[in-house]
Amino acid sequence: MAAVIQMRETCSVTSWIFDDSEIPDPFGYGERAVKFLRILKHPKSTRDDKAFQLDPWQERIVRAIYGPRHPDKRRIVRTVAMMLPRGNRKTSLGAALALLHTVGPESTLGGECMVAASDRSQARIAYAEAYSIIEAEARFEGKLRLTDSKNRIQNEKTKAFFEAISADARTAHGHTPVFALVDELHAWPKRDLWEAIKSGLIKVPNSLLMVISTAGRGQENVAYEFYDYARKVARGEVIDETWLPILFEAPRDADWRDEALWHQVNPGLAHGYPDIDGLRQLAREAAEIPSERDSFRQLNLNIWLDQTASPFVDMMVYDEGSAAVDLDDLEGKPCWLGVDLSSTSDLTTVVAAWRDGEDGFVVHPMFFCPADNLRGKADREGVPYPLWEEQEFIIPTPGNVVDYRAVEDHIREFCARFEVREIAFDPHMARNIMNNLLEDGFPAVEMRQGWVTMAPAIKELERAILGRRFRHGGNPVLRWNFENIAVETDKAGNKSFHKGKSKNKIDGAVAAAMAVARCAAGDNGLSTYDTFEGDIDDWSCV
Repeated sequence: MAAVIQMRETCSVTSWIFDDSEIPDPFGYGERAVKFLRILKHPKSTRDDKAFQLDPWQERIVRAIYGPRHPDKRRIVRTVAMMLPRGNRKTSLGAALALLHTVGPESTLGGECMVAASDRSQARIAYAEAYSIIEAEARFEGKLRLTDSKNRIQNEKTKAFFEAISADARTAHGHTPVFALVDELHAWPKRDLWEAIKSGLIKVPNSLLMVISTAGRGQENVAYEFYDYARKVARGEVIDETWLPILFEAPRDADWRDEALWHQVNPGLAHGYPDIDGLRQLAREAAEIPSERDSFRQLNLNIWLDQTASPFVDMMVYDEGSAAVDLDDLEGKPCWLGVDLSSTSDLTTVVAAWRDGEDGFVVHPMFFCPADNLRGKADREGVPYPLWEEQEFIIPTPGNVVDYRAVEDHIREFCARFEVREIAFDPHMARNIMNNLLEDGFPAVEMRQGWVTMAPAIKELERAILGRRFRHGGNPVLRWNFENIAVETDKAGNKSFHKGKSKNKIDGAVAAAMAVARCAAGDNGLSTYDTFEGDIDDWSCV
């Protein structure tokens, strides 16, 4: 089966769904699953007998999930990653497969089946699909207990049940699913339920995880981790026969207006869904409204996007600077620091910048966060602070607030190792550290975060990134900060950084701009004011 699904190009990742290649089914379980789905009915079906619509592309997917088996009949596929644009009836298929495990031939004695989503209303969508299918089929009457108030369907014979739960539930643990349908993973605010489902699935043999989702935004979230692994399996970069990646996505740089592309990534279009006229209307709106264009690309073409709708730079370009940075090679070379001190409970950032060749820069970021807040911040912001600490991308400081003394000590230690020419601070909240450093002869300087200083600093940083002259070593925290930037531009073309959402952090990007600007100025003798094109009295804060 692995040979069937290993595709190297995006356009061919799903080709097995449409060709006549063999899908192993040694024990007939794939055929059995298809036959069960064909006896179902759906109240919204356009067919005369209200039969559940199982189109050829969907049938191939079902056979690929249930057909391949080990000699002892254990399933080979244990994880299904079905990433599809909206309107391709992935929820209907997922609900039908949930019934296959609850009342169909995949049902096991007391088996727990679930649909899990970001909130209760989303979780109920798949449950309501399954409920409506059951109500439309008379042969289920008297065989099931339907508890609509609890979003629960129970097989009275096997005691297997299907239940809807959500990521905003009070408790996530205690589940032991044999089948878990995870809906729209990209919208999940935190990891608790995801981790509970994953750990629960391994408690029972032959369990199956099925994720049905549209593309999301950003990379520091559980959905992107899942999606990224699925892509590697689909392309053959990772060999994992337990995964079945079903990825219908347009290339990031594709012409989103091309209707041929729409058909390529929306397999249901050939069968009348989603509505082609509706897509055309959305495309017309997207042509005039940039924010709608991003939504169209994400939701209707399944393109994974950057975090903000108005990004500072294309993150694909940014990622070209991910080559490793060897700090040992930078000892003895002139270095400039940019420091962005946070509120006492937030990220504090120090970024070091060196010249890289005649017109390039290499940076090394250092992030500080209260040790006692890491788990809480991970839950609130949906990013893996504890993992970053474990990987040494975050330096924890004792207690539940940032210990500025620890930050100051780290700066001193850094200056002892490297040839630091300047330490640029936004004076807001930095007076004490600056005074301490200045008293001991360290080159601390003020660099206010207003238009006058930051506009040319941002311009210098932008030039470096777009010119592929900004090497950052692939630090994931710094990448997340850059991805969070929402840019505002004044009438003179000067840019400022803002947070895309209140919970997002951009401190590393701000400190990087400060460090790069001071590094450039230190090399050529220019002041950061020399290239500012706006009003010198405009000090609106970043």
